[in-house]
Amino acid sequence: MNIIDSSGWLEYFADGPNAAFFPRPLQKTSQLIVPTITMYEVFKAVLRQRNESDAIQSVALMQQGTVVDLTPGIAILAAKLSMEHQLPMADSIILATARTCGAIIWTQDSDFKHFTDVRYPAKQSQ
Repeated sequence: MNIIDSSGWLEYFADGPNAAFFPRPLQKTSQLIVPTITMYEVFKAVLRQRNESDAIQSVALMQQGTVVDLTPGIAILAAKLSMEHQLPMADSIILATARTCGAIIWTQDSDFKHFTDVRYPAKQSQ
């Protein structure tokens, strides 16, 4: 199972310098887990940078994977992970979702680079 965090989705949609890193997990939609917090972050970023139509198209593509809601169990685990590792809320929810689902996180967010079960290329500037 795989999770692409928000930075990965945005990099892929923008065809940024690390975009080629993300198609491998994206093409395996049957193994793709999409936390709802990731949909929130991607929709908001695309809406801010482009328009609502592009934002809707972005989350429609994301929904080809299995969307995982924020459950009480994931929320509690996320809070513990946030405290233990000093993670922002969204990152801790993504990490808790990955651990709950047995998924690998694909990201270019440096908050994740020291965790096991994370695939991380350093973010490149354009």
